[in-house]
Amino acid sequence: MRLVSIASGSSGNCIYVGSESTHLLVDAGISNKRIEQGLSEIGLKGSEINGIVITHEHSDHTKGLGVLARKYGVPIYGTPETLEEISKMKYLGEYPPELFRSFQPDVDFSVGDLEVKPFRIDHDAANPVAYRIQHGKKSVAVATDMGHYDQYIIDHLQGLDALLVESNHDVKMLETGPYPYYLKRRILGDHGHLSNENAGRLLGYILHDRLKYILLGHLSKENNYEELAYETVKLEITQGDNPYRASDFSIEVAKRDRMSEIITV
Repeated sequence: MRLVSIASGSSGNCIYVGSESTHLLVDAGISNKRIEQGLSEIGLKGSEINGIVITHEHSDHTKGLGVLARKYGVPIYGTPETLEEISKMKYLGEYPPELFRSFQPDVDFSVGDLEVKPFRIDHDAANPVAYRIQHGKKSVAVATDMGHYDQYIIDHLQGLDALLVESNHDVKMLETGPYPYYLKRRILGDHGHLSNENAGRLLGYILHDRLKYILLGHLSKENNYEELAYETVKLEITQGDNPYRASDFSIEVAKRDRMSEIITV
C-alpha cells in the first residue's frame, strides 16, 4: 500500500491511498489542477482513480471534487447526509446520480482490492467520518477534523502501519489569536478540531511496534506552525504513559502546499 498527502491543511485536503491496482483519494479539497499534478508526481493519472471517499462536506475537503468526478466519472463515496450536502453546493456543479455511492459509518465496503472502514468522528458537519483502509494485512488511516477522541476512535486506530492524524492548532495560539470568540469556541469544542497536545495524547494510545509512519495533518495556517506541532506531539508521546519515545517512530508534518514523501507499507 501507498499513502501520500497531496495537500493537508486548513485551506485544503487531499490524500492518496492505493495498492498496485486500486487508487483512492480521501477528500478532494484542492483544485483539480493541483490534484492531477500531485497524482502525476506519483505516476498516476486522474483517469486511474477508482473512487473518492469524502470525510465531510466542508469546502476544504470538497472544492476540487466536481471537476475531477465529472471529468473522469469517478465514484464519490460518503454518508447519505454528506452526499446530500454536496449535492446542494452549486459551485461544485451537477453530478450524474450514478456517481454517488452512500454508506453508513461502521459498515465496511470494498473498492477494488481495498477494504474501506469508515468510522464516526465528531465534527460540525452533517455525518462526518474518518477512514481506515486495508489491503491484505496492511492498513492505513486518515483521521482529521475531530473535536475530540474517545475509546471508539482509539479502537479504530489500533494495529495500523501508517497514519495521517489531525494536529490542527496550538491552544495558546488560538486563544490569543485574531479569530472571533465564536470561532475559537467552535474549534476548541467537542465538534471542532484536535489540538497538537491531543494529537500526541491520542498517538500514545495507538503506538505499537509495527506502526512505521505518522503524518501530522490539517494544520491551521493561523493557529499553528510545523515546528510547534512536531515538537509538541513528540513531547506528548515521550512524556506520556506509554512504553515508547517519539524517536522510535517516523513522524513528519504534512504540508498544505507540497506533497509528502511516498509512504509505502
